[in-house]
Amino acid sequence: MIDLKLFREHPTLFRDAAASKNVTVDVDRILDLDRRVRSLKSESEGIKAQKNEASKRISKADGDERKGLIEEMRLVDRRAESLTAELAPLEEELNELLYRIPNPPLEGVRIAKDDSENQAIRVVGTIPVFDFTPKDHLELGEQLGIIDTERAAKVSGARFTYFVGQGALLEMALVDFAVRTAIKYGFTPVTVPHLVTAKAMRAMGYLEHGGHDEIYYLPKDNLYLIGTSEQSIGPMHTEEILDAKRMPLRYVGISPCYRRESGSYGKDTKGIIRLHQFTKVEMFSFCGAEVSAAEHELMLKIEEELMQALGLPYHVLDIVSGDLGLPAAKKWDIEAWFPSQERYRETHSTSNCTDFQARRLNTRVRKEEGIEFVHTVNGTAFSGRPIAAILENFQQADGTVIIPEVLRAYMGTDRIIPRV
Repeated sequence: MIDLKLFREHPTLFRDAAASKNVTVDVDRILDLDRRVRSLKSESEGIKAQKNEASKRISKADGDERKGLIEEMRLVDRRAESLTAELAPLEEELNELLYRIPNPPLEGVRIAKDDSENQAIRVVGTIPVFDFTPKDHLELGEQLGIIDTERAAKVSGARFTYFVGQGALLEMALVDFAVRTAIKYGFTPVTVPHLVTAKAMRAMGYLEHGGHDEIYYLPKDNLYLIGTSEQSIGPMHTEEILDAKRMPLRYVGISPCYRRESGSYGKDTKGIIRLHQFTKVEMFSFCGAEVSAAEHELMLKIEEELMQALGLPYHVLDIVSGDLGLPAAKKWDIEAWFPSQERYRETHSTSNCTDFQARRLNTRVRKEEGIEFVHTVNGTAFSGRPIAAILENFQQADGTVIIPEVLRAYMGTDRIIPRV
């Protein structure tokens, strides 16, 4: 949720910011509703004071004066009931419109329509050159006997997989490596609920503007399956005032994630690039406004450290306003090189959501100068796609795949060999 006081003072700022994210905001309607709600609330407060005064007078009055005051009280009560009935739908509409306003992009974010205009700000690593035709990750995974989407389809349908043998070990090794790296930077590991309430999911900014269609929903329970552990970690401190001495409060969450991919029809229909279920390690930080930019930089640093340790070629993208989504004010993506596609594909992202989620969650921090909303920052430490990138970039002519050195102790070998 945005700062309503700031919205009143600078409505054009929010209109333009929303437009930069391809969202239309009815500024005039919001301002009109806000004026009416404040007027009715002011009248309601006046009536409460009037009732308190009348109660004191009734207690001291007698006879006709007392009867007159009681009748006056009845009229006041009727007006109070009328105000309540009038106020409720206006507040509901106002809150609904406010929830649909996106977080304004931070200064320096390039204003552009969509992801086609994202720009690479850094390219790292050497793209491999093969003296044979490289295979895609699915063909490799099947020949190695470590990926089985065919049997998964019989059990669950499209966009699911089994990781088998060395494939399962590779996934676990990457999870362990990501978590231990995050711990080194002060992150506390946490396993999270996989189901969250509608209130929690909405507070995190994932239900507006078609977001509901991307999330698995259990209508009988009014619960949502998480698409990232960010959606569980963020609400951990709902309605809490945090101790400034403990901040930044950093968590690294480990969970399966579930996504409907409803907007991805026809995209990445084979392989493990776009699954309905995958394992993810997510960094999340509650921090002060004065350090959120530095915290965002730290998460990008960790993500790059992980990619460089794995030896994967990648580039860093600076995300434009039209590709930020509702809660993010600034975002970077990391994309790894995929030889079979001869292009980079996203493996990591990190977003600074400033105080947008915290206002919805009412998560604050007590400082010497007073109580204020925290900032929230999130970033990927691991998702399933690096598995595919490792298979493609480190494949050999004999069909084996070299395992990155940092994972060999966990896996007990330096390469994956095709099954016989």
